[in-house]
Amino acid sequence: MSKVIFLDLDGTLTDAGPGIKNCFNYALERMGLPAIRTNNDWIVGPPLWDSFAKVGVADDQLDHAVDLYRERYRDTGYLENALYDGVLDQLSRLKDHSFTLCLATSKAAEYAVKITAHFGIDRYLDHQFGSELDGTRSAKTDLLKHGLNVTNSSAQDAVMVGDRSFDLLGAHANEMAAFGVLYGYGNQDELEGAGADGLIQDPSDLAHSLITFFE
Repeated sequence: MSKVIFLDLDGTLTDAGPGIKNCFNYALERMGLPAIRTNNDWIVGPPLWDSFAKVGVADDQLDHAVDLYRERYRDTGYLENALYDGVLDQLSRLKDHSFTLCLATSKAAEYAVKITAHFGIDRYLDHQFGSELDGTRSAKTDLLKHGLNVTNSSAQDAVMVGDRSFDLLGAHANEMAAFGVLYGYGNQDELEGAGADGLIQDPSDLAHSLITFFE
């Protein structure tokens, strides 16, 4: 059976921080709430509903906040993004080793596929898993369970790669191994605290780390 690698998008394959933060603040300002301008890396990674709740958006206004975020994101925000150096080469190396590569992002699949197509990531992916627009499968635990089912893969033959604790905890909830990347929006303490099975220092280490893990 092919080994399966689930890859986060934001903070793992692309540096999506500027667009996410700009759209998050756009939504807050449209709702008459103060923007979050400093110490805001935490915004990148969690489901949007969780992040808006964290800054005090009322439960009955969370869907509205997400709609406002997407109002800017669908046309502008997703382009305020950059591919990490060497990522396409790393994905090519992994494909050469016959891994099944899957996107696994809390981002709505509708937007995720636009990003992977824009950067040419999609040509290396066997499957692309994202959330539904209503937030279904935005939690990594649910998303990865779905991914394992669709790919008919065992957890022992799969690994999750991401930059935040949510990625690792979701993998472990499905009895999968999980690697944390240190070049994204999490830090070493966060990733080690979430039980990372390995840490990847730089995008250029991605393929070597995963090939070695499965040897």
